[in-house]
Amino acid sequence: MNEQSVIFFDIDGTLLDHNKELPVSTKEAIHELKRRGHFVAIATGRGPFMFKKIGEELGIDTFVSYNGQYVVVKGEVVYKNPMELASLEKLIHAAVKNEHPIVFMDPNKMKANVPEHPYITAGFSSLKVGTPSVDPLYYQENDIFQSLLFCEEGKEKQYEEEFPAFDFVRWHEVSVDVLPKGGSKAKGIEKVMEKLHIPNERIYAFGDGLNDMEMLSTIENSVAMGNGVDEVKEVAKYITKPVDQDGILHGLKMVGLL
Repeated sequence: MNEQSVIFFDIDGTLLDHNKELPVSTKEAIHELKRRGHFVAIATGRGPFMFKKIGEELGIDTFVSYNGQYVVVKGEVVYKNPMELASLEKLIHAAVKNEHPIVFMDPNKMKANVPEHPYITAGFSSLKVGTPSVDPLYYQENDIFQSLLFCEEGKEKQYEEEFPAFDFVRWHEVSVDVLPKGGSKAKGIEKVMEKLHIPNERIYAFGDGLNDMEMLSTIENSVAMGNGVDEVKEVAKYITKPVDQDGILHGLKMVGLL
């Protein structure tokens, strides 16, 4: 193969199906991509410790995590964009007042500010990554790259108005990602490409959720999963089959990589 391409894959609903399992056809397709000389990477809202097993299974050591706030290329950290401490403290105080729990996330751990809450249980049970232990002051001595605010749909609006330093992106019916303003998978991918020096026309991305919107709208060769939300399908160049119907394999054939 003469021209190497870089393909970024979201995890939940893209690499993993709704049971959080990796379809056999997806695993085989990614190994074939690598065999042909292409470069495979992950672009996810998850933290590194939450997808270590997937990375090892697929042989992937380049990733955009926390929706672009923590970026690693070939095992080397190339970009870090932690949440601003003073604004985070104010957000925590407001959330506590509203009885909305928060989870703090760094590259290695996640910590909740309350012992137990049904929203935290519901959110993390959907990810199947366990639940966070408790340390309400964890953010004071550790760089936090993303927080999870647990509240009902629509309740995040009050925080959006009060905290302009952050973006709030809903990923679950009772939870939103909170990340530094302007941070996104697209920005994280820019950092990867600065390191790899591969032209834009040879960059591909697959995704399905709202946190994939900017990535799929800015990357020329973008593919929305058939199970993706309508907003994502509207901005992507291609739409493949659902993840549990060999969507990754089908999509890679659609764009001519396999």
